[in-house]
Amino acid sequence: MKIKELFKSWGIPIIIAAIIALLLNKFVFFIAEIPSKSMVPTLNVDDRLIVTRVYNTDKIKRGDIIVFHSREYNDIFIKRVIGLPGDKVQVIKGIVYVNGEELVEDYIPEDNNELTYSRDFEVPEGKFLFFGDNRKNSDDARKWKKTTYIDGEDIMGKAQIKIYPFSDFKFLN
Repeated sequence: MKIKELFKSWGIPIIIAAIIALLLNKFVFFIAEIPSKSMVPTLNVDDRLIVTRVYNTDKIKRGDIIVFHSREYNDIFIKRVIGLPGDKVQVIKGIVYVNGEELVEDYIPEDNNELTYSRDFEVPEGKFLFFGDNRKNSDDARKWKKTTYIDGEDIMGKAQIKIYPFSDFKFLN
């Protein structure tokens, strides 16, 4: 009888907690680890983030930090939204203009921008344009060969909180 009572008092609550944790991780949020320098100085290699799942891409805003699946690389990326569906984006000598207005990018240090890069983008409906904050060292839409734009269905979540290292804990955006 002791084992049955012990299971009721400890085992059942532990199993319920594990199921709740799995469901939250599957449908509400997940933890992401930063694998590269593409988002420096905002995010550094090995930082850990809490990412909330995105079910409605209409709520994504320019400047959000998004986790998505790249079909071209068959890998998970984390970048900043530069262009929303229907946007016309121009990069002129490293300065980004969206629909004719300069995009204020105070998250990019002046010495970290590619001031020689120029290109025009027209973001198709249902797609998004992503750049890394570390423009000199980011594999992003400016360099992708096959899929410049990411489909809304490939967006996994929005980065909300940097939780590690603990000394650098902060809310994002």
